Amino acid sequence: MSTDTQKLFELLPAIHRIRDAELAAAEGLDRGPLEELIGVLAEQLAVADESLEQLYDDLFIETCAEWAVPYIGDLIGYRSLHQAAPEAASARAEVAHTIALRRRKGTALVLEQLARDVTGWDARAVEYFQRLCTTQYMNHLRPANLHTPDLRRAEPLEWIGTAFETANRTVDVRRIESGRGRHNIPNIGLHLWRIQAWPHRESPTTRAGVRRYRASPLGHDLPLYNRPLAEDDITHLAEPDNVPWPLSRRRLATHLARHYGERASAGAPLDNPDPALILQVDGTVIERDHIHICHLGDEAGTWAHTPPPNGFYAIDPVLGRVALPADAPDPADVRLSWREGFSAAIGGGEYERGDTLPLPPASVTVLRVPDDHPTLAAALTALAGDGVVEITDSSRYSETLTINVIADGAVEIRAANGRRPVLELGGLTVTGAANAACTLNGLLITGAPLAVPDAAGNALARLNLIHCTLVPGIALNPDGSPTQPAAPSLQLAIAGLETEIDRCILGGIRSHERATLRATDSLIDATARDGVAFAAMDGAAPGAALSLIACTVVGTVHTAEVGLISNSILLASAAPGVAPVRAARKQVGCVRFSWLPFESIVPARHRCQPDSAQSARHIAPRFTSLHYGTPAYGQLTTATPVEVLRGADDESEMGVFHHLYGAQRETNLRIRLAEYLRVGLRAGIFYES
Repeated sequence: MSTDTQKLFELLPAIHRIRDAELAAAEGLDRGPLEELIGVLAEQLAVADESLEQLYDDLFIETCAEWAVPYIGDLIGYRSLHQAAPEAASARAEVAHTIALRRRKGTALVLEQLARDVTGWDARAVEYFQRLCTTQYMNHLRPANLHTPDLRRAEPLEWIGTAFETANRTVDVRRIESGRGRHNIPNIGLHLWRIQAWPHRESPTTRAGVRRYRASPLGHDLPLYNRPLAEDDITHLAEPDNVPWPLSRRRLATHLARHYGERASAGAPLDNPDPALILQVDGTVIERDHIHICHLGDEAGTWAHTPPPNGFYAIDPVLGRVALPADAPDPADVRLSWREGFSAAIGGGEYERGDTLPLPPASVTVLRVPDDHPTLAAALTALAGDGVVEITDSSRYSETLTINVIADGAVEIRAANGRRPVLELGGLTVTGAANAACTLNGLLITGAPLAVPDAAGNALARLNLIHCTLVPGIALNPDGSPTQPAAPSLQLAIAGLETEIDRCILGGIRSHERATLRATDSLIDATARDGVAFAAMDGAAPGAALSLIACTVVGTVHTAEVGLISNSILLASAAPGVAPVRAARKQVGCVRFSWLPFESIVPARHRCQPDSAQSARHIAPRFTSLHYGTPAYGQLTTATPVEVLRGADDESEMGVFHHLYGAQRETNLRIRLAEYLRVGLRAGIFYES
């Protein structure tokens, strides 16, 4: 009984409470009927009280319910935008800033804040008329307005060609709206960052040699990113520290206190609570005064500039390399907290994915690694074919795993929310009895493909991959190239298996013809356009019935039948006379709002590109990178034809990043620019990443 119920009950006359207690005693109940009625009334009064409190909260944009945001906005004349981009910033921030924005209407500060509020991406506004080479009036000199850059200042030279360039240019009369012209009197540039800096906390490095380590868990060179600082004041114009950028050697060395470590030295006070980089060796944090930034490039079979035995540790942020001093123990447990550049929250990572991690029922066994068991193999043995194995850290696990699920059972191996473990496997086999299911969630798997073999008694019914990466090409070489380019990442050899893939990155897939596979918001990469992305186990015959929703596929596809292909890109090429994408049965299925080679043999297409042999010559997706392990992997360039960039069923882009709704974000920004841009000025949108 709640306290409120007790208080209400005590307000009644004593005779009624006594009689109610007698009735309860006679019936053998804890509470009498009158007390039960008061309890119901107290519950409804609590609901009304909470509703009244919420009504007060709804008076303020910071605390109101989501439904009240447009109503508060309407009071100040705020016009809502297209709500087609749920992952972009909500209207709440823009409504909250509306008054401040209108007071500063037409200024670069407002335009920058608008770009950030509307798109949800980091932004920088540049007044290009401030960067024009001009003949100066001698009575009004502008000492900073130089025709040539100062070559003695190295840091400004790094920003040439970016939004933070301070060098001046001659006039460019091309229209800035086209994205070509920039430097002219009426021009304002809005620069956006699509690539974000995703954190890796205490991530194990990969040993590359004696006292040499790479930050990448896959052992390849990659750039380290900064941690963008939030801007708390609308009057502040974004600087390099406020946007996600790969760290250069010179900038990191110059601003080491900003980017590395929590304190200057052991025992010093905390001066940087959330740095971009922290190095730990055998559990000991290496403080800032023992860090050198240098070029650790290849030189004569080793690395250049490795530190001598002086207690200093070297970091190369451009290559993502770490070198230990010559007198340090080796091998060592070297961990680095760092940030990686990528476009979206797919493939696993230390981002929020709690909606995919429901709390298991009390009857389901949950074993945690390394808390309950030191290895995954030991946890799977203890699980006995039914339950959940949760990995609670971001360590590397070098094992060979065999998952065997009992009849009507389910086994899930998942990373805890905010963790990204690396499974460096010698083999990964999944089998199951009748009506068995297996789920992998939040894992980075390298070293071996995931295999569901055609073994005696294997009747696995369902396989689910969520926020996982099965490295295309199995593993990576130090230069980032795949070690086994033609090897598939997923081998599904049994009939009747239903496979679901959601927000994953993986290599080629081989499957049984009488199975089904459905992929959503995923990238399937055979590492080459003429590689086999999807086929039967022999790599030639038709594979399972295939459905692709907002996916990017690199490589040829041969399926028994198409369920639904929608908002996807199938980038494939084949020998003359061979269809790069083909379905054995064309009488079923649907292909809609997708790009695939015109010579493909598939069911009837609905508003797909290209729609003719002639348009196939110029309508094709263009990617910033198709090399797994690079920050812009799978990202469409702005030079991609509009038929692809806005060719999905909701006028967003086709492919794996459809869920980012980049086209809608840009459209919303242009709508706001028409409202806030000063008369006579023109604005252009540029993507810095």
